[in-house]
Amino acid sequence: QVQLVESGGGLVQAGGSLRLSCAASGRSFNTNGMGWFRQAPGKEREFVAGISARGFDTIYADSVKGRFTISRDDARNTAYLQMDWLKVEDTAVYSCAAALRYSTARRNLNEYDYWGQGTQVTVSS
Repeated sequence: QVQLVESGGGLVQAGGSLRLSCAASGRSFNTNGMGWFRQAPGKEREFVAGISARGFDTIYADSVKGRFTISRDDARNTAYLQMDWLKVEDTAVYSCAAALRYSTARRNLNEYDYWGQGTQVTVSS
């Protein structure tokens, strides 16, 4: 059974940091693009960051560029999202995803095939 399990969410004050992890099991995603998305209450799911196979390329939403960093450790079959200088508007459920059809970094949610359940990130003022 293929699973993506996120962890590391929580409550943090504005200006603080969190590191999210996405642990994959059931198969390797070493040759696939991975991504992070988020969904705030009443809003559509939106792209946050994407990383290519082997981590050669990364892409970010303009709203998080310079504050968030996506990375991966293929030996651990795990992807990460380091979030610094968090803002109240970053509050959302964050989900990781794997794109089986692509080895490149992708930003369209329709390009992703496996999804985790998500982890809540709440940023207080």
